[in-house]
Amino acid sequence: MKKAYYALLLLPYMLGAQQVDFEEYDLDNGLHVILHQDNSAPVVNISVMYHVGSKDENPNKTGFAHFFEHLLFEGTKNIERGEWDKIVSSNGGSGNASTFLDETYYYETFPSNSLETGLWLESERLLHPVIEQVGVDTQKEVVQEERRLRVDNSPYGAFFEQLLKYLYTKHSYRWGILGSMEHIASASLEDFQNFSKKFYVPNNAVLVIAGDFETEKTKKMISDYFGPIPKGEPIQRVKVEEDPIETTVMAKYHDPNIQIPALLLAYRTPGKKERDAYVIDMISTYLSDGESSKLYKTLVDEQKKALQIFAFPINAEDYSSYVVGGLPVGDNTLQDIKTGIDVEILKMQSELISEKDYQKLQNKFENNFVNANSSFSGIAESLAENYLLKDDTNLINTEIDIYRSITREEIRDVAKKYLKVNQRVELEYLPEQKNAN
Repeated sequence: MKKAYYALLLLPYMLGAQQVDFEEYDLDNGLHVILHQDNSAPVVNISVMYHVGSKDENPNKTGFAHFFEHLLFEGTKNIERGEWDKIVSSNGGSGNASTFLDETYYYETFPSNSLETGLWLESERLLHPVIEQVGVDTQKEVVQEERRLRVDNSPYGAFFEQLLKYLYTKHSYRWGILGSMEHIASASLEDFQNFSKKFYVPNNAVLVIAGDFETEKTKKMISDYFGPIPKGEPIQRVKVEEDPIETTVMAKYHDPNIQIPALLLAYRTPGKKERDAYVIDMISTYLSDGESSKLYKTLVDEQKKALQIFAFPINAEDYSSYVVGGLPVGDNTLQDIKTGIDVEILKMQSELISEKDYQKLQNKFENNFVNANSSFSGIAESLAENYLLKDDTNLINTEIDIYRSITREEIRDVAKKYLKVNQRVELEYLPEQKNAN
């Protein structure tokens, strides 16, 4: 019985050590294809990641990448408006899309006998999109409502946009994913058509198939459906270099949807494929991942200064950022929260974390690695991102080795390098001030 118990404990790590096999190649039109065959279950994931996010927008026409996340479900020359989701569900599938700073991601999961349907759908999105006024007008209303729900009327919903505009002064990360509703409202049909022609092209995308399929048959379908799509013009991307933050940036924002203020401290950090970005991930987990984390135990459990503590990296291609903060409880103030956070960060900068905490961190990242590769959809997204944004598809197998190689000394040194009080944004996120009658 005991042997069986220990075998179950070890199973996730044994699975995590398994190689994720894949094949990758390019079509003549520049579309990159990645295939991961696994016939253990009759399911297949089809996904396309486009190298276009909010950073690729014109500063005077923001919100386009997210708008297209919605617009390209409107239909094509061969799919009538409103029929996309019906086709997916009638074939036993499910799907969705997402947009971030650097990428837009579309994906569907089908029973494996509907693979061809999924390939046809995604090829239609590229080959025959219909960018017309009725669809644009419809999605303008959808996006405006989404903004109201997620940002304007959501407690703490604007913190992401607020932090970005202070973290960046030159780079196009400086506006939020949803962009400006005024820009979307005033954009012409031609603006949207030009955005589609520039970024939604095969040489700006990666197609990933993961799951149960026959390789040669699938390659033939990929060639038939995606091969005829014309190659787009090369996209010239110029990385804008940000000046370092050398003086603490103090900012305030009043949110009408909250009653409890929050403090957010944000640091600009290296892009997601840099080694230091991996170390920041570990620092974030150490400080505020669950009720056993250092900040939670200290400020919530022991000192009872905080109602909630949080920390997370915002990983992106050119630059990343690291955010840590909290909500005070009782008579405690935002200054009390800041002092408590700075004490714990200073400890990380001046002494090594304990060997016990280090091993705990390693175990968490092992577990995260296993979970990320435990489904076809997770594998597909990892393969796409590693190729498109990190220039190394095989990170799906080797990325865990980066985390394993990070030392306690490195954690201390990276904390000392980036988490400086004079190199951060301090955002006081406050309840809206009411005018006295």
